Amino acid sequence: MDSSFSSIVPAPQDPILTVYFASRDDLSPVKLNLSGGSYRSEEGKPLVLQAVRRAEQQLANDMSRDKEYLPLDGLAEFNKLSAKLILGDDSSAMKENRVVTIQCLSGTGSLRIGAEFLAKHNQERVIFVSNPTWGNHPNIFSLAGFSVEYYRYYDPKTRGLDFKGMLEDLGAAPSGAIVVLQACAHNPTGVDPTLKQWEQIRQVVRSKSLLPFFDNAYQGFASGDLELDAQAVRMFVNDGGECLIAQSFAKNMGLYGERIGALTIVCTSEDVVRKVKSQLLLVVRPMYLSPPIHGASIVTTILKNSDMYNDWTVELKGMANRIFSMRKQLNEALQARGTPGDWSHIIKQIGMFSFTGLNEKQVRFIAKEYHIYMNYDGRVSIAGLSSKTVSQLADAIHAAVTRMA
Repeated sequence: MDSSFSSIVPAPQDPILTVYFASRDDLSPVKLNLSGGSYRSEEGKPLVLQAVRRAEQQLANDMSRDKEYLPLDGLAEFNKLSAKLILGDDSSAMKENRVVTIQCLSGTGSLRIGAEFLAKHNQERVIFVSNPTWGNHPNIFSLAGFSVEYYRYYDPKTRGLDFKGMLEDLGAAPSGAIVVLQACAHNPTGVDPTLKQWEQIRQVVRSKSLLPFFDNAYQGFASGDLELDAQAVRMFVNDGGECLIAQSFAKNMGLYGERIGALTIVCTSEDVVRKVKSQLLLVVRPMYLSPPIHGASIVTTILKNSDMYNDWTVELKGMANRIFSMRKQLNEALQARGTPGDWSHIIKQIGMFSFTGLNEKQVRFIAKEYHIYMNYDGRVSIAGLSSKTVSQLADAIHAAVTRMA
Protein backbone atom coordinates (compact mmCIF):
# COMPACT_ATOMS: atom_id res chain seq x y z
CA MET A 1 0.00 0.00 0.00
CA ASP A 2 1.36 3.42 -0.96
CA SER A 3 2.26 5.77 1.88
CA SER A 4 1.29 9.41 1.96
CA PHE A 5 4.63 10.00 3.66
CA SER A 6 7.01 7.97 1.51
CA SER A 7 8.63 11.10 0.05
CA ILE A 8 9.55 12.48 3.49
CA VAL A 9 13.28 12.73 4.12
CA PRO A 10 14.73 12.20 7.60
CA ALA A 11 15.19 15.34 9.67
CA PRO A 12 18.78 16.58 9.99
CA GLN A 13 20.48 15.47 13.16
CA ASP A 14 20.13 17.81 16.09
CA PRO A 15 23.57 18.09 17.74
CA ILE A 16 22.10 18.47 21.23
CA LEU A 17 19.81 15.47 20.83
CA THR A 18 22.70 13.48 19.35
CA VAL A 19 24.66 14.02 22.56
CA TYR A 20 21.62 13.14 24.67
CA PHE A 21 21.06 9.85 22.85
CA ALA A 22 24.76 8.97 23.04
CA SER A 23 24.68 9.48 26.79
CA ARG A 24 21.47 7.50 27.16
CA ASP A 25 22.97 4.53 25.32
CA ASP A 26 26.27 4.60 27.22
CA LEU A 27 26.19 1.77 29.78
CA SER A 28 29.26 2.91 31.72
CA PRO A 29 28.58 3.20 35.48
CA VAL A 30 30.61 6.42 35.63
CA LYS A 31 28.91 8.23 32.75
CA LEU A 32 28.03 11.85 33.36
CA ASN A 33 25.64 13.85 31.20
CA LEU A 34 26.39 17.57 31.40
CA SER A 35 24.64 18.51 28.18
CA GLY A 36 21.13 19.24 29.46
CA GLY A 37 19.65 22.29 31.09
CA SER A 38 18.40 20.70 34.30
CA TYR A 39 19.58 21.32 37.84
CA ARG A 40 20.84 18.35 39.83
CA SER A 41 21.33 18.00 43.57
CA GLU A 42 24.66 17.24 45.23
CA GLU A 43 23.61 13.58 44.93
CA GLY A 44 23.16 13.98 41.18
CA LYS A 45 19.38 13.65 41.35
CA PRO A 46 16.56 15.87 40.03
CA LEU A 47 15.46 18.28 42.76
CA VAL A 48 11.85 19.01 43.72
CA LEU A 49 11.78 22.13 45.87
CA GLN A 50 10.15 21.88 49.30
CA ALA A 51 8.09 24.99 48.48
CA VAL A 52 6.71 23.14 45.46
CA ARG A 53 5.93 20.06 47.59
CA ARG A 54 4.04 22.24 50.08
CA ALA A 55 2.10 24.01 47.33
CA GLU A 56 1.11 20.72 45.70
CA GLN A 57 -0.03 19.30 49.05
CA GLN A 58 -2.14 22.37 49.69
CA LEU A 59 -3.70 22.09 46.24
CA ALA A 60 -4.37 18.36 46.69
CA ASN A 61 -6.13 19.00 50.01
CA ASP A 62 -8.46 21.60 48.49
CA MET A 63 -11.56 19.58 47.57
CA SER A 64 -13.17 22.62 45.93
CA ARG A 65 -10.68 22.56 43.06
CA ASP A 66 -11.76 21.20 39.68
CA LYS A 67 -10.19 20.38 36.32
CA GLU A 68 -12.11 22.78 34.12
CA TYR A 69 -10.50 24.46 31.14
CA LEU A 70 -8.64 27.68 31.83
CA PRO A 71 -9.44 30.72 29.67
CA LEU A 72 -7.28 31.20 26.56
CA ASP A 73 -4.99 33.59 28.42
CA GLY A 74 -4.62 31.22 31.39
CA LEU A 75 -5.00 31.66 35.13
CA ALA A 76 -5.58 35.36 35.80
CA GLU A 77 -3.89 35.40 39.21
CA PHE A 78 -0.85 33.60 37.81
CA ASN A 79 -0.54 36.21 35.06
CA LYS A 80 -0.69 39.11 37.50
CA LEU A 81 1.84 37.59 39.90
CA SER A 82 4.22 36.57 37.09
CA ALA A 83 4.26 40.09 35.67
CA LYS A 84 4.84 41.50 39.15
CA LEU A 85 7.77 39.14 39.72
CA ILE A 86 9.69 40.34 36.66
CA LEU A 87 8.53 43.99 36.56
CA GLY A 88 8.63 44.72 40.29
CA ASP A 89 6.14 45.69 43.00
CA ASP A 90 6.29 49.37 42.09
CA SER A 91 6.16 48.99 38.30
CA SER A 92 4.70 52.13 36.75
CA ALA A 93 3.81 50.14 33.63
CA MET A 94 1.57 47.85 35.70
CA LYS A 95 0.05 50.76 37.64
CA GLU A 96 -0.78 52.46 34.34
CA ASN A 97 -2.31 49.25 32.91
CA ARG A 98 0.20 49.17 30.07
CA VAL A 99 1.01 45.47 30.54
CA VAL A 100 -0.62 42.37 29.08
CA THR A 101 0.44 38.94 30.34
CA ILE A 102 -0.79 35.55 29.19
CA GLN A 103 0.06 32.10 30.52
CA CYS A 104 2.09 30.02 28.05
CA LEU A 105 3.83 26.66 27.76
CA SER A 106 7.03 27.57 29.62
CA GLY A 107 9.70 29.76 28.03
CA THR A 108 9.66 28.05 24.65
CA GLY A 109 5.90 28.43 24.32
CA SER A 110 6.10 32.06 25.39
CA LEU A 111 8.69 32.76 22.70
CA ARG A 112 6.59 30.87 20.15
CA ILE A 113 3.41 32.82 20.89
CA GLY A 114 5.39 36.06 20.83
CA ALA A 115 7.00 35.13 17.51
CA GLU A 116 3.64 34.37 15.88
CA PHE A 117 2.15 37.60 17.21
CA LEU A 118 5.09 39.64 15.90
CA ALA A 119 4.97 37.87 12.52
CA LYS A 120 1.47 39.25 12.06
CA HIS A 121 1.93 42.70 13.56
CA ASN A 122 5.56 43.83 13.26
CA GLN A 123 6.46 45.45 9.96
CA GLU A 124 10.17 44.58 10.00
CA ARG A 125 10.77 40.89 9.17
CA VAL A 126 14.24 40.49 10.63
CA ILE A 127 15.14 39.42 14.15
CA PHE A 128 18.57 39.57 15.75
CA VAL A 129 19.84 36.97 18.21
CA SER A 130 23.22 36.74 19.94
CA ASN A 131 26.11 34.78 18.46
CA PRO A 132 25.96 32.20 19.93
CA THR A 133 22.46 31.78 21.32
CA TRP A 134 20.18 29.05 22.63
CA GLY A 135 19.75 26.56 19.81
CA ASN A 136 15.96 26.87 19.71
CA HIS A 137 15.86 30.65 19.19
CA PRO A 138 16.58 30.46 15.42
CA ASN A 139 14.11 27.58 15.03
CA ILE A 140 11.27 29.42 16.75
CA PHE A 141 11.64 32.66 14.82
CA SER A 142 12.43 31.07 11.47
CA LEU A 143 9.29 28.96 11.73
CA ALA A 144 7.30 32.14 12.32
CA GLY A 145 8.68 33.55 9.06
CA PHE A 146 11.45 35.84 10.29
CA SER A 147 14.89 36.25 8.81
CA VAL A 148 17.25 35.47 11.69
CA GLU A 149 20.44 37.53 11.90
CA TYR A 150 23.16 37.49 14.54
CA TYR A 151 24.83 40.19 16.58
CA ARG A 152 28.29 39.68 18.03
CA TYR A 153 28.23 38.64 21.67
CA TYR A 154 30.87 36.12 22.76
CA ASP A 155 34.59 36.72 22.32
CA PRO A 156 36.39 33.34 22.18
CA LYS A 157 39.74 35.02 22.81
CA THR A 158 38.72 36.44 26.18
CA ARG A 159 35.90 33.95 26.77
CA GLY A 160 33.89 37.00 27.75
CA LEU A 161 31.59 39.57 26.17
CA ASP A 162 32.38 41.21 22.84
CA PHE A 163 30.67 44.39 24.00
CA LYS A 164 32.06 46.65 21.29
CA GLY A 165 30.98 44.22 18.56
CA MET A 166 27.54 43.86 20.12
CA LEU A 167 26.92 47.61 20.15
CA GLU A 168 28.20 47.99 16.60
CA ASP A 169 25.92 45.26 15.26
CA LEU A 170 22.84 46.52 17.10
CA GLY A 171 23.65 50.03 15.92
CA ALA A 172 23.71 48.79 12.32
CA ALA A 173 20.39 46.92 12.58
CA PRO A 174 17.46 48.29 10.58
CA SER A 175 14.98 50.44 12.44
CA GLY A 176 12.03 48.37 13.68
CA ALA A 177 13.94 45.11 13.81
CA ILE A 178 13.42 42.81 16.78
CA VAL A 179 16.34 41.96 19.05
CA VAL A 180 16.32 38.95 21.38
CA LEU A 181 18.10 39.72 24.65
CA GLN A 182 18.68 37.17 27.39
CA ALA A 183 17.80 38.81 30.70
CA CYS A 184 20.46 36.99 32.75
CA ALA A 185 22.57 33.80 32.83
CA HIS A 186 23.13 33.84 29.07
CA ASN A 187 22.69 30.45 27.39
CA PRO A 188 25.06 28.97 26.22
CA THR A 189 27.94 31.22 27.29
CA GLY A 190 27.23 32.16 30.92
CA VAL A 191 28.46 35.66 30.00
CA ASP A 192 26.25 38.60 31.03
CA PRO A 193 26.69 42.34 30.50
CA THR A 194 27.21 44.49 33.57
CA LEU A 195 24.40 46.86 34.58
CA LYS A 196 26.43 49.75 33.16
CA GLN A 197 26.75 47.89 29.86
CA TRP A 198 23.02 47.09 29.90
CA GLU A 199 22.30 50.80 30.08
CA GLN A 200 24.44 51.39 26.98
CA ILE A 201 22.66 48.52 25.22
CA ARG A 202 19.32 50.08 26.12
CA GLN A 203 20.37 53.43 24.68
CA VAL A 204 21.39 51.85 21.36
CA VAL A 205 18.23 49.74 21.15
CA ARG A 206 15.97 52.71 21.82
CA SER A 207 17.88 55.13 19.57
CA LYS A 208 17.57 52.66 16.68
CA SER A 209 13.88 51.97 17.44
CA LEU A 210 14.57 48.27 17.82
CA LEU A 211 11.97 46.14 19.59
CA PRO A 212 13.48 44.19 22.51
CA PHE A 213 12.24 40.65 23.19
CA PHE A 214 13.64 39.38 26.48
CA ASP A 215 14.12 35.68 27.14
CA ASN A 216 13.83 35.52 30.93
CA ALA A 217 14.49 31.84 31.66
CA TYR A 218 16.68 32.16 34.75
CA GLN A 219 15.40 34.91 37.04
CA GLY A 220 16.85 34.26 40.50
CA PHE A 221 18.80 31.30 39.20
CA ALA A 222 21.76 33.40 38.08
CA SER A 223 22.71 35.46 41.11
CA GLY A 224 20.31 33.90 43.60
CA ASP A 225 18.55 37.28 43.83
CA LEU A 226 15.22 37.69 42.01
CA GLU A 227 15.47 41.48 42.07
CA LEU A 228 19.04 41.67 40.79
CA ASP A 229 18.35 39.27 37.92
CA ALA A 230 15.41 41.43 36.81
CA GLN A 231 17.35 44.71 36.60
CA ALA A 232 18.14 44.57 32.88
CA VAL A 233 14.49 44.03 31.94
CA ARG A 234 13.32 46.76 34.29
CA MET A 235 15.73 49.27 32.72
CA PHE A 236 13.88 48.90 29.44
CA VAL A 237 10.41 48.83 30.98
CA ASN A 238 11.04 51.93 33.08
CA ASP A 239 11.95 54.09 30.07
CA GLY A 240 8.34 53.87 28.89
CA GLY A 241 9.11 52.00 25.68
CA GLU A 242 7.68 48.74 24.44
CA CYS A 243 9.16 45.29 24.97
CA LEU A 244 8.25 41.61 25.13
CA ILE A 245 9.27 39.23 27.92
CA ALA A 246 9.16 35.44 27.73
CA GLN A 247 9.15 34.04 31.25
CA SER A 248 9.80 30.49 32.47
CA PHE A 249 9.42 28.79 35.86
CA ALA A 250 11.21 25.63 34.72
CA LYS A 251 14.56 26.51 36.26
CA ASN A 252 13.82 28.80 39.21
CA MET A 253 11.02 26.60 40.58
CA GLY A 254 12.25 23.32 39.13
CA LEU A 255 8.96 22.91 37.22
CA TYR A 256 10.57 21.53 34.05
CA GLY A 257 7.85 19.04 33.20
CA GLU A 258 4.92 21.29 34.13
CA ARG A 259 5.62 23.55 31.11
CA ILE A 260 4.65 26.75 32.87
CA GLY A 261 5.61 30.23 31.73
CA ALA A 262 4.21 33.55 30.64
CA LEU A 263 4.47 36.08 27.84
CA THR A 264 4.34 39.71 28.92
CA ILE A 265 4.10 42.60 26.48
CA VAL A 266 4.68 46.11 27.79
CA CYS A 267 2.80 48.64 25.66
CA THR A 268 2.65 52.43 25.44
CA SER A 269 -0.98 52.80 26.59
CA GLU A 270 -3.94 50.93 28.05
CA ASP A 271 -5.74 51.21 24.72
CA VAL A 272 -2.88 49.42 22.94
CA VAL A 273 -2.96 46.70 25.62
CA ARG A 274 -6.58 45.85 24.76
CA LYS A 275 -5.74 45.52 21.07
CA VAL A 276 -2.62 43.47 21.71
CA LYS A 277 -4.39 41.06 24.04
CA SER A 278 -7.19 40.46 21.56
CA GLN A 279 -4.64 39.54 18.89
CA LEU A 280 -2.62 37.32 21.25
CA LEU A 281 -5.74 35.27 21.95
CA LEU A 282 -6.19 34.76 18.20
CA VAL A 283 -2.72 33.19 18.16
CA VAL A 284 -3.41 30.96 21.16
CA ARG A 285 -6.82 29.62 20.11
CA PRO A 286 -5.81 27.53 17.05
CA MET A 287 -2.47 26.52 18.63
CA TYR A 288 -3.49 24.89 21.93
CA LEU A 289 -6.71 26.69 23.00
CA SER A 290 -6.20 26.45 26.77
CA PRO A 291 -3.01 26.18 28.83
CA PRO A 292 -2.55 23.52 31.57
CA ILE A 293 -3.78 24.35 35.06
CA HIS A 294 -1.50 22.44 37.43
CA GLY A 295 1.82 24.26 36.98
CA ALA A 296 0.08 27.63 37.01
CA SER A 297 -1.63 26.71 40.27
CA ILE A 298 1.69 25.71 41.87
CA VAL A 299 3.38 28.98 40.90
CA THR A 300 0.38 31.05 42.01
CA THR A 301 0.21 29.29 45.38
CA ILE A 302 3.88 30.01 46.07
CA LEU A 303 3.91 33.60 44.84
CA LYS A 304 0.84 34.66 46.84
CA ASN A 305 1.78 32.95 50.11
CA SER A 306 4.46 34.93 51.93
CA ASP A 307 5.80 31.93 53.89
CA MET A 308 6.08 29.74 50.79
CA TYR A 309 7.54 32.62 48.81
CA ASN A 310 10.23 33.21 51.43
CA ASP A 311 11.03 29.49 51.58
CA TRP A 312 11.29 29.42 47.79
CA THR A 313 13.73 32.33 47.70
CA VAL A 314 15.94 30.55 50.25
CA GLU A 315 15.93 27.35 48.17
CA LEU A 316 16.58 29.38 45.02
CA LYS A 317 19.56 31.08 46.62
CA GLY A 318 20.79 27.65 47.70
CA MET A 319 20.71 26.35 44.12
CA ALA A 320 22.56 29.41 42.80
CA ASN A 321 25.17 29.13 45.56
CA ARG A 322 25.74 25.44 44.86
CA ILE A 323 26.31 26.19 41.17
CA PHE A 324 28.87 28.86 42.04
CA SER A 325 30.55 26.41 44.41
CA MET A 326 30.84 23.92 41.54
CA ARG A 327 32.44 26.63 39.38
CA LYS A 328 34.96 27.39 42.10
CA GLN A 329 35.78 23.73 42.71
CA LEU A 330 36.23 23.02 38.99
CA ASN A 331 38.52 26.01 38.51
CA GLU A 332 40.61 24.99 41.51
CA ALA A 333 40.79 21.38 40.31
CA LEU A 334 42.10 22.48 36.91
CA GLN A 335 44.67 24.75 38.54
CA ALA A 336 45.79 21.90 40.81
CA ARG A 337 46.38 19.71 37.75
CA GLY A 338 48.33 22.42 35.98
CA THR A 339 45.95 22.30 33.06
CA PRO A 340 47.31 24.57 30.30
CA GLY A 341 45.48 27.84 29.76
CA ASP A 342 43.55 30.34 31.83
CA TRP A 343 40.37 28.82 33.31
CA SER A 344 39.24 31.84 35.32
CA HIS A 345 36.32 32.31 32.91
CA ILE A 346 34.63 29.39 34.66
CA ILE A 347 34.16 31.49 37.81
CA LYS A 348 33.55 34.75 35.92
CA GLN A 349 30.63 33.29 33.98
CA ILE A 350 27.25 32.95 35.68
CA GLY A 351 24.23 30.68 35.73
CA MET A 352 23.66 27.11 34.75
CA PHE A 353 26.19 26.84 31.91
CA SER A 354 29.83 27.48 31.20
CA PHE A 355 31.32 27.93 27.75
CA THR A 356 34.51 26.01 28.46
CA GLY A 357 36.45 26.85 25.32
CA LEU A 358 36.82 23.16 24.46
CA ASN A 359 36.50 22.34 20.76
CA GLU A 360 34.41 19.57 19.22
CA LYS A 361 37.37 17.22 18.89
CA GLN A 362 38.13 17.58 22.58
CA VAL A 363 34.47 17.15 23.53
CA ARG A 364 34.23 13.92 21.53
CA PHE A 365 37.46 12.68 23.13
CA ILE A 366 36.02 13.31 26.60
CA ALA A 367 32.84 11.43 25.75
CA LYS A 368 34.73 8.45 24.36
CA GLU A 369 37.46 8.17 26.97
CA TYR A 370 35.76 9.52 30.11
CA HIS A 371 32.04 8.96 29.41
CA ILE A 372 31.28 12.61 30.09
CA TYR A 373 28.84 14.24 27.68
CA MET A 374 28.56 17.93 26.84
CA ASN A 375 27.50 19.94 23.80
CA TYR A 376 29.90 19.92 20.86
CA ASP A 377 30.41 23.69 21.21
CA GLY A 378 31.98 23.08 24.63
CA ARG A 379 28.98 24.19 26.69
CA VAL A 380 28.84 22.30 29.96
CA SER A 381 26.07 22.29 32.55
CA ILE A 382 27.72 23.35 35.81
CA ALA A 383 24.35 22.68 37.48
CA GLY A 384 24.80 18.97 36.69
CA LEU A 385 28.08 18.71 38.61
CA SER A 386 28.59 17.63 42.21
CA SER A 387 31.56 17.61 44.58
CA LYS A 388 31.96 13.93 43.73
CA THR A 389 32.13 14.47 39.95
CA VAL A 390 34.20 17.68 39.73
CA SER A 391 37.47 15.73 39.78
CA GLN A 392 36.15 13.41 37.08
CA LEU A 393 35.45 16.37 34.78
CA ALA A 394 38.74 18.08 35.66
CA ASP A 395 40.68 14.91 34.78
CA ALA A 396 38.86 14.70 31.46
CA ILE A 397 39.40 18.37 30.56
CA HIS A 398 43.07 18.14 31.50
CA ALA A 399 43.56 15.07 29.30
CA ALA A 400 41.67 16.63 26.39
CA VAL A 401 43.65 19.88 26.52
CA THR A 402 47.04 18.19 26.86
CA ARG A 403 46.44 15.36 24.38
CA MET A 404 43.99 16.85 21.85
CA ALA A 405 45.19 20.45 21.44
